[in-house]
Amino acid sequence: MATNTPADEAAAYARIKQFIYEQWDSTVVPMLCEYIKIPNQSPDYDVEWATDGLIEQAMNLIVDWVKRQPVKGMTVTLLEDRGHRTPFLLVEVDSTIPAAQDPGHTVLMYGHMDKQPPLLPWAEGLGPYTPVIRDGRLYGRGGADDGYAIFASILSIIGLQRENIPHPRIAITIEADEESGSNNLDHWIGQVQSRLGDVRLVICLDSGALSYDCIWNTTSLRGVLNGELKAEVMYEAIHSGIGGGVVPDTTRVLRSLLARIEDVDTGKVLIPELHCDIPPSVVENFQCLNALGPEFMAQYPFLPGIQLPEKSNADHALDNYWRPSLTVTGAEGLPPCSRAGNVLRQSTTFKLSFRAAPKADVKAAAAKIAARLTENPPYNARVTWSGEHVGEGWAAPPLLPWIDQTLRESSLEAFGKSFGEVGLGGSIPFMAMLGRMFKEAQFLVTGVLGPSSNAHGPNEFLDIMFGKRVNYCVTRVLGGFAKAAVRK
Repeated sequence: MATNTPADEAAAYARIKQFIYEQWDSTVVPMLCEYIKIPNQSPDYDVEWATDGLIEQAMNLIVDWVKRQPVKGMTVTLLEDRGHRTPFLLVEVDSTIPAAQDPGHTVLMYGHMDKQPPLLPWAEGLGPYTPVIRDGRLYGRGGADDGYAIFASILSIIGLQRENIPHPRIAITIEADEESGSNNLDHWIGQVQSRLGDVRLVICLDSGALSYDCIWNTTSLRGVLNGELKAEVMYEAIHSGIGGGVVPDTTRVLRSLLARIEDVDTGKVLIPELHCDIPPSVVENFQCLNALGPEFMAQYPFLPGIQLPEKSNADHALDNYWRPSLTVTGAEGLPPCSRAGNVLRQSTTFKLSFRAAPKADVKAAAAKIAARLTENPPYNARVTWSGEHVGEGWAAPPLLPWIDQTLRESSLEAFGKSFGEVGLGGSIPFMAMLGRMFKEAQFLVTGVLGPSSNAHGPNEFLDIMFGKRVNYCVTRVLGGFAKAAVRK
């Protein structure tokens, strides 16, 4: 391998950056527009996913594009079990490091292509499956979360190969079930694990950012525990005037049960197993978030006048990234207000979503929650806890010097500012799985979900310029990985 001078390398990366930015305009954004048009909701939200062909249509759009790309040493494998499992894409690209200097390590890049439900209404002129570019933002469901991942990953490789900058062996995985809890991922990873090789770096493109002025690396993810809590007191509904005061309202039963697991005044979750000790280094690192000022809280679309307890940005971040929380995400048995008569209903069901601390034992917590919610219910009501889904949290190992330096340099080149580190209140159970599988791996968990991008809500958007810059930084990390390997 020819030795490039720093000036040669800098010039090559400058050309790569220009190439990536141009390709976003000419290729990535148009492809994302076509992808956004397909309503390929994740299986939890599309009961006919196995027969309506929407996930298959979106996956085929991606696979066809990948196969057309001028990537040297690429193998494309689409794994399918139609009607039973969502499809899984594996793209393998051979290393371009000279054989005598190549340690044989793999970089694993991850994204997903299934979508959250539309969650209407969207703003005027916008829609979940109608791509609209407005003020440099591409609006539409799934573009930022995270349909762009496969296009950005391939573009990084093409950019390096165009300039003959060595890159390691790369395995790109794209799943179609992430928004439903990655129920099929264990199976597919088991099928391809021997092909992944010795993974020493994981790049996940499904995360977020606290601002649009640098690339952000997510260093922790909370675990998740979902389930449905149902309370029944009668075998049929009756007039509320006849039963009210005698028959307990099932929502009251559920409220009483929820009080066992959450402090209604503070939101503190009362299940110790969902908590973990917060490392002092995390508390210290989060102090830098105070410098963001009001910008940190601007990511939340509060109504005017909403008041929260007085806390610093760092304390709010710890609440969101390292402490558990509970959200009621759905309900059954409650008619819409327009059709709600004076009826005392026989049952009510709440869908509960717990977020667990990154290092919490979620399985132990699940057992405790099930017992706490169902034992000795008020009025001896019939209470059931079902549909439980558990996903582990994750905390990243410290960055090695080479990746820390590469992130700093690339963020300065793309943004004029060094990179940031942050936790994430959401969950990507795949990271915990990979952490167990590849104990020596480094992790770059990043993405384009910046302030107000609203991944699961209405008006989801991808900031196009931010996407370009993140894509370039990821490219630099791939090249930096090869350079660090060669130096050894």
